[in-house]
Amino acid sequence: LVAGRETHLITECPRPKESWHDGKPFTSKDVKFTIDLAKNKASGSLFAARLGDIASVEAPDDSTVIVKLSKPNASFLSILSQVLILPEHALAGMPPESLATSTWWSTNPVGTGPFKFKKYVTDQYVELAADDDYRGGKPKVDVLINRYFESPAAAVAALRAGEIQFTYVEPDDAASFKTDSNFKVIEGGSYVVNYIGLNQQVDLFKDLKVRQAIMYAIDRNAIIESLYGGAAKPANCGFVAPQLVPEGLETYAYDPAKAKSLLAEVGWDKINGDKPITLLTYYGSPQAANVMAAIQSMLSQVGINVVPRVVDTPTYNGIVYKGGTPDWNAFPMVYAGLQNGPNPAGINPGLNKSQIPPAGFNTMRIKFDDLSAALDKALGETDASKLDAAWQDVCKVMNKDLPWATLWEANRYGVASNKLKDFVWTPAPAGGPYAAHPEAWDIQ
Repeated sequence: LVAGRETHLITECPRPKESWHDGKPFTSKDVKFTIDLAKNKASGSLFAARLGDIASVEAPDDSTVIVKLSKPNASFLSILSQVLILPEHALAGMPPESLATSTWWSTNPVGTGPFKFKKYVTDQYVELAADDDYRGGKPKVDVLINRYFESPAAAVAALRAGEIQFTYVEPDDAASFKTDSNFKVIEGGSYVVNYIGLNQQVDLFKDLKVRQAIMYAIDRNAIIESLYGGAAKPANCGFVAPQLVPEGLETYAYDPAKAKSLLAEVGWDKINGDKPITLLTYYGSPQAANVMAAIQSMLSQVGINVVPRVVDTPTYNGIVYKGGTPDWNAFPMVYAGLQNGPNPAGINPGLNKSQIPPAGFNTMRIKFDDLSAALDKALGETDASKLDAAWQDVCKVMNKDLPWATLWEANRYGVASNKLKDFVWTPAPAGGPYAAHPEAWDIQ
């Protein structure tokens, strides 16, 4: 991999003699096809906004890809590393707008990893078979099955019964497994900051004092201790990595009296009073329900009447990303989360005024000039020695202007059976592993 700072040029070379699971060669044309598709908004790609600085992609031969950027973007390599390469020969004939709903994904997908697709049983499981020709050697196990469960409790029951060997768990369940010698608990920071989004198309939340009042009204430490078992840390901006969080931030320590005073200053009783305000979320776990109930109770004590509404992710996305003029009152407030590391640029599409849908996923329609300027400066900084300071400036603006009411970063837990051998699973932001090496996994 070669990167040129002045030309904003990246050259990527696929491994020689690499093949897809169907035997077709993997070449630079697959990389070009994937990048072009990922930055095409019509495909529904979550990377379209993040890859917006790409000016051109070229594949001059089978082992070289040249990507030129329209301007410097220090986060580009990190973003590109998250894009999974797709087979051009299998998907090139498909309209981009049909890709997300294509049956290809559930009938005959191909990749280049240690396991290849065998079958998918709707809403039950995906079965993968070992690829004997995998470049890293034949996997130790012949089959991997990824099962789906209706609830976390059902997955935990299956794990205890020996029906599965690994699952994510809630903090309460993790505690019970820590004392069981038959299992190993894997714990790590989620790098996802949970927050209350405050829709800037709704007049109620345009006044900074209202946003400050919401922060002071929520006892974050009490929720962390009682509902997360202490396995979370408060977030006073969109970041939690120490090098990105400057000293001297306002901590918004729990102060309901101050919250009431701020609301009185803006005349809350007259502009809204106890009228219900929807608090929309896609988090459907029992723990999330308890968190929402706690937030509802705390806000009610200062005179803000929120009504939680839980929907599935497709419904949530349909509400907040709706084209034209959405029903702003359907999502005046949201309880959500956004990945904030290890690449801090991950929050840009959710906060920059240039990323309002359909350009990005700034669903709260935040148009704060100082915040967007700080984000743009950090994104364009190419001097590695200045990057942390640039992102600290973003943190300072978030802490002062409160585009979100930031809450916390919670730990993520996985539990593995001790029957698994050489099992590597390092928790990563938003789910999945940083490192997995499933070709090395074995089971007694």
